[in-house]
Amino acid sequence: MISVHRSEDRYRGGEPDAGIETRHALSFGSFYDPDNLRFGPVLACNEERLAPGAGFDEHPHSHTEIVTWVVEGELTHRDSTGRSTVVRAGDLAHLSAAAGVRHVERNDGDVPLTFLQMWLAPLESGGTPSYTVTPALADPAGSYALPASGALLHVRRLTEGGRTALPDAPRLYAHVVRGRIRLDGQELAAGDAARAVGAEGLEAVAVEGAGAAELLVWELAG
Repeated sequence: MISVHRSEDRYRGGEPDAGIETRHALSFGSFYDPDNLRFGPVLACNEERLAPGAGFDEHPHSHTEIVTWVVEGELTHRDSTGRSTVVRAGDLAHLSAAAGVRHVERNDGDVPLTFLQMWLAPLESGGTPSYTVTPALADPAGSYALPASGALLHVRRLTEGGRTALPDAPRLYAHVVRGRIRLDGQELAAGDAARAVGAEGLEAVAVEGAGAAELLVWELAG
């Protein structure tokens, strides 16, 4: 079973007056939908847009695996473990909040920043916080294992008209980063997402005439 969730239906959050625009795919903060709390271990999938100089001041997290994919611009990250990094387009950052961590996320550049941030529930709580950056995740197809949540993230980049088979899995969460994708007879544009339960034999196709496409696919154990 596949359900498609359109970009325009995402809940609009953030602080536009402060240069922060957020679009939430699942219940988050003041946005509460009892029928859209999570998808398997996926707790959040937020599209974030930060104007130059804007960002999130120091705030806490715990018992959450936070994966960030930078689409455009550069994201400055600092946290209470002493790490300070700049995450660039095509890089993947993973913050394991574990028993507790505080961090800052900002756009210290002079151009707008767009990133996708995905929160997943860990299989076990507690532990020691950690932060890693995987630069320029393999092109045209790469993957990032997140065993703490029983998940595997696939990055698929397709030329116009290109095809890619999606993994068979108990659950799949697919987000279109750019371009247009045809999946199971439905067309998805940038910002759209598909959720599949009992996924088997699915194929994504980059729509002709819409240019290259980029797709993030979570393969979820349950």
